[in-house]
Amino acid sequence: MDIRPLRVSEVNSYIKRLFLSDMILSSLSIEGEVSNFKHHYSGHMYFNLKDEKGKIKSVMFRSDNESLKFNLEEGMKIIATGYISLYEKEGDYQFYIRHIKESGLGDLYRAFEELKKKLESEGLFSETNKKPIPTMPKKIGIVTSATGAAIKDIITVIRRRFPPCNILIYPSLVQGTQAPKEICKGLNYLDSREDVDLIITGRGGGSIEELFAFNDEDVARTIYNLNTPIISAIGHETDFTIADFVADLRAPTPSAAAELAVPNIYNIKSELENKYNRLIKSVFQILGQHKVRIDYLNRNLKFFNPVNQLRDKRQEIDNLFKDLNYLMEKDFINRKNQLSALKNNLDILNPLLALGRGYGILMDKEGKLIKSIEDAILDEEINILLKDGRISTIVKAIDKGGLVDEE
Repeated sequence: MDIRPLRVSEVNSYIKRLFLSDMILSSLSIEGEVSNFKHHYSGHMYFNLKDEKGKIKSVMFRSDNESLKFNLEEGMKIIATGYISLYEKEGDYQFYIRHIKESGLGDLYRAFEELKKKLESEGLFSETNKKPIPTMPKKIGIVTSATGAAIKDIITVIRRRFPPCNILIYPSLVQGTQAPKEICKGLNYLDSREDVDLIITGRGGGSIEELFAFNDEDVARTIYNLNTPIISAIGHETDFTIADFVADLRAPTPSAAAELAVPNIYNIKSELENKYNRLIKSVFQILGQHKVRIDYLNRNLKFFNPVNQLRDKRQEIDNLFKDLNYLMEKDFINRKNQLSALKNNLDILNPLLALGRGYGILMDKEGKLIKSIEDAILDEEINILLKDGRISTIVKAIDKGGLVDEE
């Protein structure tokens, strides 16, 4: 008799019934550390419960986790109560949790908190020690896995945003016991290169144990002692490591690190175009102002030009000469007329001219004019001046009778 082969779904359904019918697995409590915790947007919680030797997939649905009195976090040590069953679609068995109570911090989380407090007290997280991130790096060094999604995301974003930037990759393990040593080696190598302007180190998301290489003390101190600015890009937005606190800048994801590391070349071009346009506008404004000034000076130069001034002065002198000649000529004529008038008056008053008409001038022997008989002395010599000579005579008689008017 042939046995009919079972379908996959039938096997999974059978195994699920076995889980649910088992007295232990159908209701049990498990103590372990929360790892790879995810709080889905639906409200369901997905994580692993683990100890030092193993782990089990766990889920707590929204209807159950709404009654929690605390926030479930990565690294917490808990005691969870529920049942083991099979997720038939995937064939995976899971721990379906109904209730949770705290059992204490997990070992990895405790170590994380202790190292964080230690390094913080030493000043490794101080903002005053953080180096500024260059705004336009020429070369970026990257320490991460050569095969992970993180390096692909970083390269894609840098190439898209700022193609001129060169990239130097130092492949390294990012989890496991050898990872911290390789990360430190890569960081020191990139820091020793003078052509590297900025370093990015990181990886994709993971559980607390998967990210623990970046919680290593040697990695933290290496980051702190770098001369080159560094951006940490470890895990997802909710993941924090010691490296994040020590780094000069923390990015929530590798893609975000690339966004923070380089500018957008299109924004730069747009900014340059705006600055160029503002510069051209400013130049034309300055040229316009200088043109107005030059025009003003040119007008003043024409007005104050020595050649023009000399021409104007020459014209002014010519006019003055004309005026002077006119005034001199006028003055000469006036003076000539005045002189003629004076001459006429002088001629009229000149006694010598009267001599021509038959008159004579009497003078004593001393040459004094005899105007009256009172000036004459008997028997004294007198001179009579005529128009053509002089007569000397002696006064023989003096007649005091005056002239008779002729009418």
